[in-house]
Amino acid sequence: MEQIKINKLEIENVKRVKAVQLKPSENGLTIIGGNNNQGKTSVLDSIAWVLGGNRYKPSNAQREGSVIPPNLKITMNNGLIVERKGKNSDLKVIDPKGEKAGQQLLDSFVEELALNLPKFMNQTNKEKANTLLQIIGVGDKLFELEQKETEIYNKRHAIGQIKDQKEKFAKEQTYYPDAPQTLISASDLIKKQQNILAKNGENQRQRDNLRTLVIEQESDQEAFKNIEEKIYELEAKKKEVMSRLNDRAEKILNAKKTVEELNDESTAELEASIENIEKINEKVRANLYKEKAEEDAKEYKEQYDSLTSELSDVRKKKTELLASANLPLSGLMVEDGELLYSGFKWDNMSGADQLKVSTAIVRKLNPSCGFVLMDKLEQMDLDTLKDFGAWLESEGLQVIATRVSKGDECSIIIEDGYVLDKDSNNVIEEPKWKAGEF
Repeated sequence: MEQIKINKLEIENVKRVKAVQLKPSENGLTIIGGNNNQGKTSVLDSIAWVLGGNRYKPSNAQREGSVIPPNLKITMNNGLIVERKGKNSDLKVIDPKGEKAGQQLLDSFVEELALNLPKFMNQTNKEKANTLLQIIGVGDKLFELEQKETEIYNKRHAIGQIKDQKEKFAKEQTYYPDAPQTLISASDLIKKQQNILAKNGENQRQRDNLRTLVIEQESDQEAFKNIEEKIYELEAKKKEVMSRLNDRAEKILNAKKTVEELNDESTAELEASIENIEKINEKVRANLYKEKAEEDAKEYKEQYDSLTSELSDVRKKKTELLASANLPLSGLMVEDGELLYSGFKWDNMSGADQLKVSTAIVRKLNPSCGFVLMDKLEQMDLDTLKDFGAWLESEGLQVIATRVSKGDECSIIIEDGYVLDKDSNNVIEEPKWKAGEF
């Protein structure tokens, strides 16, 4: 694609300019030097007016004290000639074939920001980044990814807060390792106690039965003695009593065996458990609360980790998207919706880097426009100026700039509206020049 640049400009009676001719370098820097209020910026304003149209026309275009209206003429490297002259400063555009054309032709290759670089530089960092993203064709896709990134980040942040709260709550809960796993039921303990008491009661009945049998045995033995004395009289009764004695002896033997095998169970532990049931259950509940809190914290941590992974994927896609984009300048990036160059945001860039970034982006906006106007280049020291000029030449860009200086870095020096001869410090005389024509 052909880059259209300025071959020659001729300006007369515009703002502070009386008469200035300039043939800028095809590539690199062309610096218009001089002191303040001598007409340097007037040259840039004139170029913007000629090429950009009446929206760039200065409010007081005609030089103060001049009776001759402004006369402006620019010849482009493709042979196009653009003029503004006469009382109304009418536009005249002649293309290389000699045919007439108008502002529409100029607008096709003149980038607005190339005429008004401060407009771009005064944008917010996000606006600059958006301009860059739109011209490299990834703005919509990056906006979609950034929206998704923000959504995931906010969701992860909320989950992270809940996770931290759950973890903190879980740590604050008291835990009793000696407590049962489940809550104790008072009715179950009472039922167990009743069963033991019933069993112990049966044991006691067996003991009472043994005691009764022993007492009866003693009574029968006494009766036996009496009967023996009356043996002859009570033979029949003796046999009856002997039968009972034998029978009871066998029962006593069985009862003794049964009693010897009896083992009373203690209800002391159950009674203590019943008395301490609420205390025990408090410990169980505390353990359950802690376990539940730990489970909640674990669940939210898993969600947080999952969202972190998802967030990393989105950020990786953003990086890949920008890495594959055709950026106008090496080291230029967009991160979190802001413009970065060599890792620095706009407000942390040097003035030289700001100009370099601006120039690269403006050139990308309209590749046909091969020139950029810059005012107040004195913010650069000579070494930086030299590096900037070398970069412009390597990029095939033409920059016409002003600088408060009369040094060797200046292509021309303007004094009192004229071009000054740098060798003699005298205004270059134009013997054949007449007001209104070059």
